[in-house]
Amino acid sequence: MSAASALLPPRAGVRRLDPILVDRIAAGEVVERPASAVKELVENAIDAGARSVEVTIEAGGRRLIRVVDDGIGMGAEDLALAVERHATSKLPDGDLTRIGSLGFRGEALPSIGAVSRLAITSRTADGEGVSLLVESGAKGPVRPAPASRGTRIEVTDLFAATPARLKFLKSDRAETAAVAEVLRRLAVAQPQVRFTLRTESGSPTVFPAEAETGEAALLRRLGGVLGPDFPGNAVPLSMAREGFSLEGHVGLPTFHRGVGTHIHFVVNGRPVRDRLLLGAVRGAYADTMSSDRHPVLALYLACEPGLVDVNVHPAKTELRFREPGLVRALVVSAIHEALRRAGARSSTTGARAALDALRPGGAPVGEGRFAVHTGASAPSLMPRPARTLFSGPSLAAPAGWRAPASAMPDRSGFAETPQAAFAHDLGPSDFAPPAADLRPEAETEGAEAHPLGAARAQIHGTYIVAQTRDGIVLVDQHAAHERLVYERLKAERAGGGVARQGLLIPDVVEMAPEAADRLVEAAPELERLGLSLEAFGPGAVLVRAVPTALAGGSVKNLVLDVLDALDASGVEEGGPAGAGDPDPVSRRLDALLSRMSCHGSIRAGRRLKPEEMNALLRQMEATPLSGSCNHGRPTFVSLGLADIERLFGRR
Repeated sequence: MSAASALLPPRAGVRRLDPILVDRIAAGEVVERPASAVKELVENAIDAGARSVEVTIEAGGRRLIRVVDDGIGMGAEDLALAVERHATSKLPDGDLTRIGSLGFRGEALPSIGAVSRLAITSRTADGEGVSLLVESGAKGPVRPAPASRGTRIEVTDLFAATPARLKFLKSDRAETAAVAEVLRRLAVAQPQVRFTLRTESGSPTVFPAEAETGEAALLRRLGGVLGPDFPGNAVPLSMAREGFSLEGHVGLPTFHRGVGTHIHFVVNGRPVRDRLLLGAVRGAYADTMSSDRHPVLALYLACEPGLVDVNVHPAKTELRFREPGLVRALVVSAIHEALRRAGARSSTTGARAALDALRPGGAPVGEGRFAVHTGASAPSLMPRPARTLFSGPSLAAPAGWRAPASAMPDRSGFAETPQAAFAHDLGPSDFAPPAADLRPEAETEGAEAHPLGAARAQIHGTYIVAQTRDGIVLVDQHAAHERLVYERLKAERAGGGVARQGLLIPDVVEMAPEAADRLVEAAPELERLGLSLEAFGPGAVLVRAVPTALAGGSVKNLVLDVLDALDASGVEEGGPAGAGDPDPVSRRLDALLSRMSCHGSIRAGRRLKPEEMNALLRQMEATPLSGSCNHGRPTFVSLGLADIERLFGRR
């Protein structure tokens, strides 16, 4: 006898299952864990018009779940029917295509009552209080009881009737965290409702109700749920298209998290976790954020109920849109427009991390922060006047300038000759020579008025230090120029084709035969991106033209970078990231342009002239998304003068 056949019960006649057993089976779909029960009960409270919902749990919800609301309440007849399966007041006309409430199946209360001890006390505004007890599916009579307006529900000994389910629950801490996550998502979806969560340890978590409507009120609620840093690092979003309206706030690309729990979607007032919407968000942030990071956002999608099917799963967290391509395009376009409207803007958390690292006891370099060296091992810095560091509008010295013999050691960089622009053969240095009087003072102040200020120094041939009216800005020149080149190439492609420059002498690039075949196969695609190549025997390609924006660089390195991008895009095409993508060709071309722009950007170690550094800053200010590079790294960090003064005890 096979193992599979051994699991089959003896053949018996067909019979009806016991109603209580039916309820317990159904409860397996609706009540997966304590958080599921909390979700159903709180949604019922919101549907009842509650403006305050208080949730109390013990032992992660296994021992006790208490939900108290100030909604319209129930009378004796409604309460008796409320614990019957498929009894609901939320489908008055029975039309499943026009559902305007969070709950509608009539399964929550009977399913919870089938696997626990369920006590309900309720009263309407002009009625008497009534109560009802359900123990493991057995319903008691409705009795009079003292009660305030609204409904009070207590669930004790959850899964006592199905003890096997208890073995699959996680620790009390994990179950409590799941309940808190449910309330956070409902708090984002319903800002006009006050939510309170009480647990055995610590003070209660409260999300106050927002009496007003509008962007300011919504941002206050989102700040309470997503963290106090979110309002200062979020961009408002608003767009409508063909019956769908999208509102909300999206975080800057440099304001991200390691997990996706801070992504909130609300569809017609219902918090959901939909794969289509998640894929749209990943696509919108694809070239501004690393693939292992997740944005922080809250999006509210509204449409006619008939355009979306919420009757897909008993948990009601999944949806089906009648026009999924339209919804995805709307989300991607709206996020793109919002981020572009933000311009050259980076998150405030980056500056705070930098300041924390500069203080004594800062985090080591291995943790992604600046190291603070103290003690005997710290590098010695010769004293110098403050004006020498930050008084000049640029970095290079005037023509013919030479440092006196008494100047500082060459290691500081102040005694070096003027730097050559984009020179590959120059070694690294700490600072370029000062030039305090290259431009009139009025022009200097004008440059500092720009958002990214006026260039003052180039550190280690990699970072630009700029002075603004109220602080300083540190710019990663390679990351910044990479974004500028990428946006230029994308604009050229959208405008009819990437401008290209023919090579005077075509360049032959050798590689593995299969790699050469891969490039030749993609030659028509690459032609649209300004890279013209053809087969040149086995294991080689002949490059005839390159994009104008990348001219002057190594052709071989460019071709190998493009080959890597082709291989990477081939792997991603079969993955979930491309699911539902209405334009996979554009996504693939953008990925190729991103890799090409990385190759053609200013490399770390290149010396820049003052006018080149200032030109880079001005281009960053005029280029959308310039706050992060194509890989999601920040391109600059702003430090306020007040914060810097605190570092030195001036405040």
